[in-house]
Amino acid sequence: MELTYENTSRMIDTASGRIHINEAGPADAETLILLHGSGPGATGWTNFSNNIPVFAEKYHVVAADMPGWGESDPVTWQERNHPKAVADLMDAMGIEKATLVGNSMGGGTTVRFGYEYPERVTRLITMGSSSGASTLFGPGGLTEGLKILQRGYREPSFEVMKELVNVMTFDNSFATDELIQGRADMVAAQPEHNKNFIDAIGKRAVVELDHAKVRTIKAPTLLFHGRDDRVVHFEHSLRLVSLIPNSRLVLINRCGHWLQIEHAAEFNRLVDEFVSNN
Repeated sequence: MELTYENTSRMIDTASGRIHINEAGPADAETLILLHGSGPGATGWTNFSNNIPVFAEKYHVVAADMPGWGESDPVTWQERNHPKAVADLMDAMGIEKATLVGNSMGGGTTVRFGYEYPERVTRLITMGSSSGASTLFGPGGLTEGLKILQRGYREPSFEVMKELVNVMTFDNSFATDELIQGRADMVAAQPEHNKNFIDAIGKRAVVELDHAKVRTIKAPTLLFHGRDDRVVHFEHSLRLVSLIPNSRLVLINRCGHWLQIEHAAEFNRLVDEFVSNN
């Protein structure tokens, strides 16, 4: 059966509120929890629709909309705690341990979960994650991509969403009208998410990392980054691979922030190899 948004969609009641997921694959197989980025209109499905069908052939796949995104409950920036939300989701679904796979903001959540809930993770995988610190070689202040991302929350038009999708990718052929309109529609459908995100700008990072605690992570960790990422400079993953003892980094040329979309076949293969061999 072809996997679609509709036939994989579920709402889960958790201690962190109602969390929407797209679930696929054998229920008794090893669980991969997929965590999306912070862009306007981002969901588990929009970030990972090219990966879920492949992973679901072998793994129990849960692509979650974090509280404040997608169809999950809204939260204020003061209430936002994504690592706890993931733990609460696992509790509600009866999942003891899982491999976390996170893009951008989801990568930060993955890393933080790795040191806050070490007993709940088997492996950590990130794509385009921030290290939570300033860089030596990246731009000072907000990157080009983060400026457009914030603009997308304030002006969620088709034109601005097109700019956003363009800056997220190296190859603009991935910026299809369908993808752009889907993001714009999701933003329009969830005005409270927009308001809460805008209220948080300049007050607190979407995910904060403690580098001393990052060093304590014991789970095998695979970091991906696009060499041409204009949202989060690849230096962040260089920092993370220096901090996490059992880690390795895959740096891909001609690749933007959405590595799992632009290089889906290679990403899917490397994730399966990593999970199978670690």
